[in-house]
This record gives sequence, C-alpha cells and structure tokens, in this order.
Amino acid sequence: MGIWIRKEGGVTAPEGFLAAGVGAGIKKNGKKDIALIYSEKTCTAAGVFTTNLVKAAPLLLDMEHLAKTGGKAQAVIVNSGNANACTGEQGAKDAVAMAELTAAKLGLKREEVLVSSTGVIGVNMPMEKVTAGISLAAETLARSGGSAAAQAIMTTDTVPKEVALTFQLEGKEVTIGAMAKGSGMIHPNMATMLCFITTDVAVEGEALRQSLKTAVDATFNMLTVDGDTSTNDSVLVLANGVAGNSPLTQNSAGYADFTSALTEVCREMAKKIAGDGEGATKLLEVQVKNAPTLQDARLVAKSVASSNLVKTALFGEDANWGRILCAAGYSGANFDPAKVEIYLKSAAGELQTAAQGAGIPFDEDQAAAILKEKEIIFIIDLRDGEAEACAYTCDFSYDYVKINADYRT
Repeated sequence: MGIWIRKEGGVTAPEGFLAAGVGAGIKKNGKKDIALIYSEKTCTAAGVFTTNLVKAAPLLLDMEHLAKTGGKAQAVIVNSGNANACTGEQGAKDAVAMAELTAAKLGLKREEVLVSSTGVIGVNMPMEKVTAGISLAAETLARSGGSAAAQAIMTTDTVPKEVALTFQLEGKEVTIGAMAKGSGMIHPNMATMLCFITTDVAVEGEALRQSLKTAVDATFNMLTVDGDTSTNDSVLVLANGVAGNSPLTQNSAGYADFTSALTEVCREMAKKIAGDGEGATKLLEVQVKNAPTLQDARLVAKSVASSNLVKTALFGEDANWGRILCAAGYSGANFDPAKVEIYLKSAAGELQTAAQGAGIPFDEDQAAAILKEKEIIFIIDLRDGEAEACAYTCDFSYDYVKINADYRT
C-alpha cells in the first residue's frame, strides 16, 4: 500500500485534463445534465462494462471505439436524465451522433470520444437538447470544471461524488482523479453506476486494462445497493502520460503502486455510492477475514451485503447477527460454520455477538449504540484460512420504495 495524499479537483486534478458540466434541459428539474471530460493529449484508455445482456447503446459504441483504436481516447461525453437503453436502431444512431458532435467541437476523430448515458430506460434521446448541451460544454471546458461535471452525471444521487489522490511514482508526482454517479440499481458485476477516472500517469494499454480489472474486482464488483445490475454500468479510465514517467507495464517496478492507488480511488467511489444509496441512512462495510480463499471471502462478503434481511435489520438498528451468518451460509463459499465469529463495529465501539458459529451474551445497549452510527462495519471471521475481502452496501429504508415507485414521474 502506497502513501496517497488527497487532492481537490476530481477528474481535473491530474495534469492535462479539462471538464465541464452544463444544463441542456434533458432533466425536468433543470439541473446540470451534460458532462464533458477532455484531455489535451491522446490517452491510453480502458473500460469495464455491465455484464447485463441488455446493454445501452453508448456501451456498445464504447466497446467498438476502444477495439478500433486499440485502447485510445481523448474525451468522454456523458448525459444524465436518459439512459439511451432499449432504444433500438435510433438509440445507436443517437450515441454515434453524440460522439460525432463532441469530436467535431474538439477537433477529434469520432473513435477518440467515449459516450455514456444514465437515466430512464426505453425513451429516445432528446437530441436537440443534447446537441445544444454538447456545444455549451465544449465552450466551457476548464481545469475548474471537474465539480460541475460530477454534478451533471447525477440522477437520484443526493450528492456529487469525486475524489483525487496524488502520490510518488518512480520519482514523479502523479495524480489519479475520479467522479462517479450511483444511488440505485447497484449490484456487483459492474454495478445505474458510472465512474470516470483520469490520470496523468503514462501506462501501456494492457497494463492499464489489467490494473482497472484488479481495482474493479475488489471494489465496484463488491458493491451493492439493491441487487439490480443496470444496462448502463461503466467504468472508464483515461491515462494521458503528462506526468512524464516511463510508460508502465505489468513488469514495471511502479505497476503495483499504481494499481494500489487506482484501487483506492475506486474503493472511495464505491463507498460514496453505497453511502448515498437510494433512501439510505447508513453505510455498511462487510469485512470477511481468515477465509480459505479470496473467492470464498468475496462470496461471503457479497452475500451478506446483498441480503435484504441484513439491510432491513441495519435500518432498524437491530443487532440480528443470525441474519449475517445465514447470508454467509447460502453464499456458496466453503467454510466451517462452527468456527465463525461475528463482530459489530462503528465509531461507538466494537462488540462480539457470535463465537464458534453460535450466539454469545452481549450488551444490547452497546450494540444499539454501535448501530446508531452512520457508518457501520460487520466483521465476519471465518477462522478457516488467511484470505480477506470487503463488500460495501447501505441499509434498506422506507424511502427506497418511495423513490423507485414513481421514478419515471
């Protein structure tokens, strides 16, 4: 693990990146809904996309662009308020038009622009508004535009989500910045969440792809809010090399440090998404320790984090450790239930509630105090190996149903 220093700026914190966020009238509430990220130099690019068989038009276009360029890009155009998913041939044309319009404004080739959309599924894009928004975004690109861009990609999010870390890499000061959106329709396997990452590190294509996969597997694929894997989930990373380090390969001395920092950025974004889950009142981190294998640890962590019974008990501040053990048991992981220990932890303290797979006497008042905090950790010690993993989620409240019962209206 490296030494990282947090930095202001999100996607524009790394050198050589500009961004903008503007309102084009796509959303009914009049808020910002077009975001643009632009690098002053061509970037090595990589993406991880939803495993949902139903994929939105922008995702299919991005996969095509990344394949055609061999993993190169220079800009990302994003809209919120409309997912451009399940929109047929017209949706595909609209995604291409967004790339072409952005490319024309920035003097790029269409294939150098990646496209992303989020919002309501099954509605055609209001292209007159989108076109005007792209023009305005291109005209307002700035180093100070990162926060506006983060606001423009929000849907049911209550707060914008951005982070930036700077660190030393092979004697150079480098930065990784990110912005993300996600509140509902969040579940592992490229959990509707979007994340856009920028860095001034020089890194070769295959190394960047593998680093991103490692980071996503440990963070976004360990994230759940409601069990729904979206049609639009994407994580895109652009690396422009402005920092001037020797381009990283998987054999480079600094590759592990870069991957660790990228993973930390993704972890910060995953936790922000979980903490801002629709209707959420609490952020939950599920830590699994001493599992036989990494796969076992991840299965248990994800199963507990995905359990509606666990999440409703968390909302009710009920120390129902039996639901935790039950969810671990149906996870498909290999472990001995008779060895398991369970702990509850927060800023109010730490309390053991189970040992050797069975309940033990514990102070209910202390448990209640722990669960009243906004950030909670469940520790599940399998005592059956050395592997560990974390999953991230939130509680299930009454407001989740209210938000999603009338989402289209």
